Amino acid sequence: MSLRRALALAACGLAGGSVLLSAVVVGKQPARGGEGEPRPPGSAVPAASTAPPGLLLLPPAASCPPAAGWIERPAGSGGYWDSNWDRREPLALINLKKKNDETGEEELSSRLDHCKAKATRHIFLIRHSQYNLDGRADKDRTLTPLGREQAELTGHRLASLGLKFDQIIHSSMTRATETTEIISKHLPGVKKISTDLLREGAPIEPDPPVSHWKPEAVQYYEDGARIEAAFRNFIHRADAKQEEDSYEIFVCHANVIRYIVCRALQFPPEGWLRLSLNNGSITHLVIRPNGRVALRTLGDTGFMPPDKITRT
Repeated sequence: MSLRRALALAACGLAGGSVLLSAVVVGKQPARGGEGEPRPPGSAVPAASTAPPGLLLLPPAASCPPAAGWIERPAGSGGYWDSNWDRREPLALINLKKKNDETGEEELSSRLDHCKAKATRHIFLIRHSQYNLDGRADKDRTLTPLGREQAELTGHRLASLGLKFDQIIHSSMTRATETTEIISKHLPGVKKISTDLLREGAPIEPDPPVSHWKPEAVQYYEDGARIEAAFRNFIHRADAKQEEDSYEIFVCHANVIRYIVCRALQFPPEGWLRLSLNNGSITHLVIRPNGRVALRTLGDTGFMPPDKITRT
């Protein structure tokens, strides 16, 4: 791969496909054909002007690979943080055209306060424990004896945090359901909710690609929209009516968790396969009232003895 091509790809990845023209310092370059000479006053600059000495112009963003259709790229974001990533920014929730002309800014301020989140959400993403890989159907892919031990350790770890968990939402697949049942024994009274949205799948084609895992293209199309729907449904700042901080557990699968982490942090979601998660691991996301997201832990299994750690 040429240096120019490598820099072009880097620009595409960093800017989320929104860079029109970038310049990268590559060291002093010799002038060619008098291009570095000063121009007479009032003379027009050619449309295809070359870079100043020491700079290398990259090709326009049209050459960047397109993102999946269900992922929104904020126009003009330039690859920077989108404060309205969950579409719950107060200004986005009110109709400014209905502003009261008599009370003016006072009315607007009151309506904005009514839409502002007040609480912080703590999201604990748990990967299911080790399961029987030989099962032909989902109902046959039950937890192994070691997997059940892992779930016990994860449940004990969550209980030891001393937090008041609000709910456990889990994938409807057998291995996630069984993991949830074991964990919930350590968290009595916490309600459990099953959902198909969190089932395992192929969220988006990974970039760079890998040779050991290549599902059919239609699988990305079918699973990707569903997993994105799970992200939009469950990962967002607290509702304005929520008064106290919440602590929620989601028991699901490695692909789903890795995709959610990339989306929540506004990292390129195509990089999800570069992350690795152990069975029974804990990933902790924090979503502040202002929409800022922090990753406290990623795939933590430090509470397990080394001989109990697996990644299958």
